[in-house]
Amino acid sequence: MKIAIVGAGIGGLAAATLLARSGHEVTVYEQAARFARVGAGIQMAPNAVKVLRALGVEARLRKVAFTADTALGREWDTGAVTNTLELGRKVEERYGAPYLYMHRAELHGAILSAVPPRTINLGRKLAGIEQDARGVTLAFVDGSRVTTDIAIGADGVHSLVRETLLGPEKPRFTGRVAYRTTFPASRLASPITPVRTKWWGPDRHMVIYYVTAARDELYFVTSVPESAEWMTPESWSAKGDLETLRAAYAGFHPEVQTVLTACPEVYKWALLDRDPLPRWFEGRIALLGDACHPMTPYMAQGAASALEDAAVLMRCLDGVEPDGATEAFAVYEATRKPRASSIQTNSSENTWLRGATDPGWVYGYDATTAPLNA
Repeated sequence: MKIAIVGAGIGGLAAATLLARSGHEVTVYEQAARFARVGAGIQMAPNAVKVLRALGVEARLRKVAFTADTALGREWDTGAVTNTLELGRKVEERYGAPYLYMHRAELHGAILSAVPPRTINLGRKLAGIEQDARGVTLAFVDGSRVTTDIAIGADGVHSLVRETLLGPEKPRFTGRVAYRTTFPASRLASPITPVRTKWWGPDRHMVIYYVTAARDELYFVTSVPESAEWMTPESWSAKGDLETLRAAYAGFHPEVQTVLTACPEVYKWALLDRDPLPRWFEGRIALLGDACHPMTPYMAQGAASALEDAAVLMRCLDGVEPDGATEAFAVYEATRKPRASSIQTNSSENTWLRGATDPGWVYGYDATTAPLNA
């Protein structure tokens, strides 16, 4: 089939690579004129790494990623450990893949390297999408139009494809904002614990980890209460005020203070919440990743879920011709929607790994081999 994918994020690129390998003619349309290195870290749990393995980029990422021996939950002020999750060799032995921490740009770049040449069209902002019995037509802001057999909306939380299928959606502001950034570890006045740590406060938290194997770049992300009057789109490039952030974490453990003192700048965005969608496809158009299950970042499973979508979608469309796409999409939704919706709901609760937790139902999943639900 001819397949158009709207959006060249992690999920869209993974889907493009896997679908092209299975014999489809894939084209990706991305509104950005170029890919930028935004200061963000990302966690790839074993369930995500299994898809990265299928993409052929696991070895490349292992060389650059930080691998922690443990992930700790700690009390905000005393530093008392609330939970210890064994990682390193133990997590790989248990779930069949490692747990990797890296810069988001490294992950995106690795997947981008696997996409077949001339697949991606940059600077193509979608203006509208429609379908009939013969195919799907995409219209772009630049006036161009393309026709394809099927289309995949991987265009993120503000998905125009989703709005076309389901109508406008108003997300709920959670009353919280996230600050996040990466910076050179050489700025630290003293070393920090070389693990992934989530500092749990009464009404706020901070997650800190290295994003390189050399431990020379550090990342943190927070969740902080914010008044309902403050709202911006879910932009990753809005600057935050450092002094406001430092004041919000006054009284936190000295290790947190060391990180905040060293931090040169931060970005800030609103954390919005959404309910699981009633459906993920209509006719010859389907959704993938944040376009159909945007979630709060509290389980570090947003990108992982998009990767899982890509792997299952490829399996559902393997050998399928255009007239069979709707039936294939139904299997894709039946397979992915229950799991993604469960993760989405659990993530919103923000209790994951605070205390003793068995993460097997998340980390043990393998989207490349899991049964498909008819």
